[in-house]
Amino acid sequence: MAAANNGTRPPQQTVYAFDFDGTLTTRDTLIEFIRYARGTAALTAGVMRYSPLLVLMKLRLYPNWKIKQRIFAHFFGGMAAAEFDALCARFAADNTQLLRPAGVEELHRARSRGGQVVIVSASIDNWVRPFFPGIHVLGTQIETEGGCLTGRFRSANCYGKEKVGRLLAAYPDRRSYRLIAYGDSRGDSELLAAADEAHYKPFRK
Repeated sequence: MAAANNGTRPPQQTVYAFDFDGTLTTRDTLIEFIRYARGTAALTAGVMRYSPLLVLMKLRLYPNWKIKQRIFAHFFGGMAAAEFDALCARFAADNTQLLRPAGVEELHRARSRGGQVVIVSASIDNWVRPFFPGIHVLGTQIETEGGCLTGRFRSANCYGKEKVGRLLAAYPDRRSYRLIAYGDSRGDSELLAAADEAHYKPFRK
């Protein structure tokens, strides 16, 4: 609960932290982005190629970030960064049906209340940002060299405790704000636990 303003400290602000995949969207956008960029046949072939590692990941015997990076490199390593960003913008423009209307409405309501709104996502931030122009996005960041994607991640995969770390790096004075978080999966557990008010699997009616 926010502390009352007794005249000696300013009232608390509110930070609204939204997960993206499954919370603001109806499905995983990495899969949908690959399908959009490379086609269903290439997606299926890629998934089959890495299926043994995907099984190990599900069994928690192989790191989530490592298989994600390998799949990302398989499909996009070597692509020009400008071409990738243009692809991300087209993907967002052509796939607004992936968004949950109730989630979009809540995000805009939070913004209208004057709160700090942030999307904290394990997805690559390049394709999250075009869905919500002007909204602060903390996502997994990709590495480039010489204007091209290396296929590696520049940041840690923004998943689990990394979400909390990234949020606190962006908004460090935790006592100065009330945190309201929205998430839908194991990757959001730490973020939801750190919040003053947590919403698990919202926007699904």
